[in-house]
Amino acid sequence: MRGANQSSVSEFFLLGLSRQPQQQQLLFMLFLSMYLATVLGNLLILLAISMDSRLHTPMYFFLSNLSFVDVCFSSTTVPKMLANHILGSETISFSGCLTQMYFLFELADMDNFLLAVMAYDRFVAVCHPLHYLTKMTPQLCALLVSGSWVIANLNALLHTLLMAQLSFCADNAIPHFFCDVTPLLKLSCSDTYLNEVMILTEGALIMITPFVCVLASYVHITCAVVRVPSTKGRWKAFSTCGSHLAVVFLFYDTIIAVYFNPLSSHSSEKDTAATVMYTVVTPMLNPFIYSLRNRDLKGALQKMISRKTYSY
Repeated sequence: MRGANQSSVSEFFLLGLSRQPQQQQLLFMLFLSMYLATVLGNLLILLAISMDSRLHTPMYFFLSNLSFVDVCFSSTTVPKMLANHILGSETISFSGCLTQMYFLFELADMDNFLLAVMAYDRFVAVCHPLHYLTKMTPQLCALLVSGSWVIANLNALLHTLLMAQLSFCADNAIPHFFCDVTPLLKLSCSDTYLNEVMILTEGALIMITPFVCVLASYVHITCAVVRVPSTKGRWKAFSTCGSHLAVVFLFYDTIIAVYFNPLSSHSSEKDTAATVMYTVVTPMLNPFIYSLRNRDLKGALQKMISRKTYSY
């Protein structure tokens, strides 16, 4: 029974974003639309990059990986919420909750690492253009992505195992639409000190190190672009990097607001709004930001769509 005392918890209740039936209907349609836009937009980018040989470069290799991660990231939370609404159910099993949390950590870390790798790629392209192909070799690109996956998996496994050691013996209602670490820690009747310390130390290191790399890359890029004599050349360089910066600041602002504050300072309303931004809105915006500001990608998408149209 929800809210009842018991020796252990076998399932949780996801309370969602609203308890009002009319608001639930509206939120269902909104999240369904955003999820479909996320999947469609990112899959189009993946198809365009895979089908156009001109886009088989390090920059688009990283972008295709980011699109894949964004589809998976959104699929970790939104389908479960939509299914619960359709079925009239709010429950998620304890193991299902931990599994969802594991993939959230893993995919958030991958987003984080890929944004840093893409910043480094732009740094090499702008600051060392003559050595770009010799520096950004296929082997290095594959190593950067595979290394990111390994670190992301280890970090997610660490926090999931720490969460699995906690006891949940009181209220099992999560005021959220997925199993996020902050509301779970608030529900635990165990000592969560170690979990909080690991989030604020190891978790912060995992998140802040790539962010510092992004900032350092763009400081060097800005200095290099300012020295370009041509106004057109400066605008082209800033235009290429501007879309990446927009994604970076949207992602990091919400992540820092949710996780890197003491547990006592959190409120469910603010945390939910911030998590919606980085789990649903950012993956949806990435395809639009990258495609609308990228001439080569727009050309590949138009070519792919026209080819499909003529084939019918």
